[in-house]
Amino acid sequence: MPQQQGSSGAKPGKGLADVVAASTAISDIDGRAGVLSYRGYDIHDLAGAVSFEECAYLLHRGELPSRAELEAYATELSASRDTGPSVTAVLGASVAERPPMEALRTLVSALSADDPDTGSNDPEANARKAARLTAQMPVLVAAYQARRAGREVAPPDPELGIAGNFLLQITGERPDPTAVAMLDECLVLHADHTMNASTFAARVCAATLSDMHSAVTAAMGTLKGPLHGGANEQVMKMLTEIDERVGDGDAGARRDTAERYVRERLDAGAKIMGFGHRVYRTEDPRATHLRKMSESLGELSGDTRWYDMSAHMERTVFVVKGLRPNVDFYAASVYHYLGVPTDLFTPVFAVSRMSGWTAHVIEQHEDNRLIRPDSEYIGPSPRKPAPLGER
Repeated sequence: MPQQQGSSGAKPGKGLADVVAASTAISDIDGRAGVLSYRGYDIHDLAGAVSFEECAYLLHRGELPSRAELEAYATELSASRDTGPSVTAVLGASVAERPPMEALRTLVSALSADDPDTGSNDPEANARKAARLTAQMPVLVAAYQARRAGREVAPPDPELGIAGNFLLQITGERPDPTAVAMLDECLVLHADHTMNASTFAARVCAATLSDMHSAVTAAMGTLKGPLHGGANEQVMKMLTEIDERVGDGDAGARRDTAERYVRERLDAGAKIMGFGHRVYRTEDPRATHLRKMSESLGELSGDTRWYDMSAHMERTVFVVKGLRPNVDFYAASVYHYLGVPTDLFTPVFAVSRMSGWTAHVIEQHEDNRLIRPDSEYIGPSPRKPAPLGER
């Protein structure tokens, strides 16, 4: 916890930079070495090697599951998909007409009305709620998308897991196995990331002994902010703008246009979204995987332009600013190749991060103390109010 300046002489960095706000066994980052780990497992050893269901089990229950444990957990997740009548009623109102993160924040909150464990923070109840929320979040996004598109949600396929059913219900078409594997890997990569803004918001809420649904609603509201979520959407908008400038140009024109676009924006003092990170001083390890996925998906689709433009942008930004891509940069082209609408990129992130948020709520409730940092007063010196007629 932050200490008072008067007692320690130390002044915390702006935005609580470098302040240790909690102890956690869930995930860890070595920013200098570019290492991210979940419960001691390096993300490079998990991504592409374990399913999202295995990853969620690891975050929620501390260890990777055995085959029998995974089968039981998958059955639990499958049985937890129903979002209940309250969500259906809310979707039937004007909520479905609101922007995605605004609508989904409200829908996540509505889940609590029909959750049988909503009134309990006991460990067993929290474990059940964590599984339900992890299973329900992709259903909420798909239901929202179907509602605004004026169609019914495709029924889930029992042969598919969370990633496969999400693509099925978002696109309305049975997904290619390669696409399913790629999204599954994306979900593992995004599942947790230590004390980021939305996770911290969830833990602050949980620390008051509020319930899990309230905590993850706080996290959703925090992710909605453009300084935390939404960078992947902005990356896709930049790529689309570059593509429009290229028009019918060839690969050389695409390279030159991407480089010119980056230099123009940087010369004008604008940011190139998807670069740099508050923690990593080398490449974000998640970006390493997403770059490869973008290239592979481009080749599989027969349309490599989104990857090509991203690669040209990456090289130019590094030459001009020395910055490396973060998790959001190549996630944009990956999600686009997978058929996800651009304004649902951040909700897809939330589909994955729900596993991490709920794991942190469980951990907070298991060893709780109210999170109440101090503040540094920078207002006027002590003074007395003058009578009304003398002001």
